[in-house]
Amino acid sequence: MLRWLIGGGREPQGLAEKSCVQTIGEEQIQNPYTELLVLKGHQDIVRFLVQIDDCRFASAGDDGIIFLWNAQTGEKLYELHGHTHKITAIAPFSSSDFMEEKNDLIITASADKTVIVWDCSSGRQVQKVSCFHSTVKCLIVLQRLNVWLSGGSDLCVWNRKLDLLCKTSHLTDAGISALVELPKYCVAAAVGKELIIFRLSVSNNGSESWNILEVKRLIDHQDNISSLVSVNDLTFVTGSHIGELIVWDALDWTKQASECNFWDSSVHPDVQPEIKLSQSPHETSVQHLTSDEECVFAAVGKGIYVYNLQMKRVIACQRTAHDSSVLHIEKLPNRQLISCSEDGSVRIWELREKQQLPAEPVSTGLL
Repeated sequence: MLRWLIGGGREPQGLAEKSCVQTIGEEQIQNPYTELLVLKGHQDIVRFLVQIDDCRFASAGDDGIIFLWNAQTGEKLYELHGHTHKITAIAPFSSSDFMEEKNDLIITASADKTVIVWDCSSGRQVQKVSCFHSTVKCLIVLQRLNVWLSGGSDLCVWNRKLDLLCKTSHLTDAGISALVELPKYCVAAAVGKELIIFRLSVSNNGSESWNILEVKRLIDHQDNISSLVSVNDLTFVTGSHIGELIVWDALDWTKQASECNFWDSSVHPDVQPEIKLSQSPHETSVQHLTSDEECVFAAVGKGIYVYNLQMKRVIACQRTAHDSSVLHIEKLPNRQLISCSEDGSVRIWELREKQQLPAEPVSTGLL
């Protein structure tokens, strides 16, 4: 039986609440998720989550504060203050040098047009960049190249000392909303409805002269792309505001599969479907995607959906994971998942063993 904990998410305390348990009815018997903790502390919408290590993660959003949490107990470890406006992107910033001690760093961007690197062990600022002309909307660290990228009105490449190595010309007013790393020194950038594939190269003369080359534009989405996720070195997946889910070949960037409103294929075919006159964009938008090598975890509306890439169907869901739209989900070890929402709360979920799930294949009309 799936259970969740009820919490408002706007109280200043960072302690986990374990009371007021409600049990969902029999229509959810196949749902494998049990909510473990509701974490409170943020005073506004929580938009981003990032795993630091097996025991810690960070959350951030419109209050401009980054919270570091113990994922096992729900204890709030640190509050990171330094941005003056809402957080617009966050990413792990660990070192790729395997000879040194593990570097517990994260990097954040804000609408105040700054980027800050934080030490997660102390909660202190390590370095800050304030040379941006527009808001950075996404960040990604390329471990294999030992650089990081910022996306907004342009795409910039930086080294770990926060020196700018190169940048593209101004793309569009909307700018880059999401980035994902691909093989062969490539990245895919979401710019409105388009996916732009860029290739990064560095000079061999030792001058650390970098270049960004646009190699392809993909125009298969019918609406703005809201999330990108790499599944493995062969596959990545994109989601859009109208509920499209497209599976791509990560090597030649061809479309492998496409689906729209994939969550409508109920994992409970014997349940009478709910009748609605219309669906608002908030109910259909794929706000965020994360993945393991078998499934894609999608934040759609207020719910969390698990889409199996081999079976080509939804195998589990929590249709009302939060009181408002789920904006970000992140995987934790031990079959756990974190979610955050417009309702200001952060929730930790646990996935049951797969053998407890009845196998009921449902056709979703995958193309």
